[in-house]
Amino acid sequence: MTGTEAAAQHIDTSRPHPARVYDWFLGGKDNYPVDEELGRRIHAIDAGAGRAARANRAFMRRAVRTLAEDGVRQFLDIGTGIPTEPNLHQIAQSAAPDARVVYVDNDPIVLAHANALLRGTPEGVTEYVQADARDPGTILERATAVLDFGRPIALSLVALLHFVADEDGAHDLVATLLAALAPGSCLVLSTMTADFEPENVRRGIAAYAAGGVTLVARSRDEVGTFFEGLDLLPPGITSVSDWRPEDRPDGDGPVSLYGAVGRKPTGRPA
Repeated sequence: MTGTEAAAQHIDTSRPHPARVYDWFLGGKDNYPVDEELGRRIHAIDAGAGRAARANRAFMRRAVRTLAEDGVRQFLDIGTGIPTEPNLHQIAQSAAPDARVVYVDNDPIVLAHANALLRGTPEGVTEYVQADARDPGTILERATAVLDFGRPIALSLVALLHFVADEDGAHDLVATLLAALAPGSCLVLSTMTADFEPENVRRGIAAYAAGGVTLVARSRDEVGTFFEGLDLLPPGITSVSDWRPEDRPDGDGPVSLYGAVGRKPTGRPA
């Protein structure tokens, strides 16, 4: 039995899964009726949910391209999700063909699509690691086979941490990963907030909870705690749609996701 076949056998289609709901919002095909049902329920509460998913994806693309163009050649993407082109390695390697990318996820459906994630440039490297985000030790151990932790790495935690509560170790997870990274490394992070639309977000959290999924909304100050000790790239912590925007906003209204990029100081004189 192949890894893909084994993964397919362990995909639970009786309950919605965040990655598949996200896929539905992005117009993907790798979701099931139970995921679509929850997606439609959330859309009925907040018609901008799909726009937020697209804005988050666009933030990832802009942040990765910015770092690749600035000389970063290694990327560690945790909570990869179902492949949606362009994927992170395609963005990084379009700017820097020799970029090395490690994807990490524990979802069987992502494993089933891992081959789509591994089609990179001949000059670069793309690898997939099956591991849980709450197990940073295993992630770091396996990533060292591909990435040089003595050189800068961009750590991508995009739309992940709102599934990890503080009491479940969200800050320890980020701190452990950042501690292993060399000076000049970067943190790319986006996560949900209730600062802009508190009632819509509250009802969305309740809808996810009814589907068995826990979500955490954080304030701007709470998001800032993940970047303590890092130098924030302009414009700092802002809605993902406002982080170095390139196009007109996709519709009207706020996007209830904060996004930011921080760099680990190098210790060199300013």
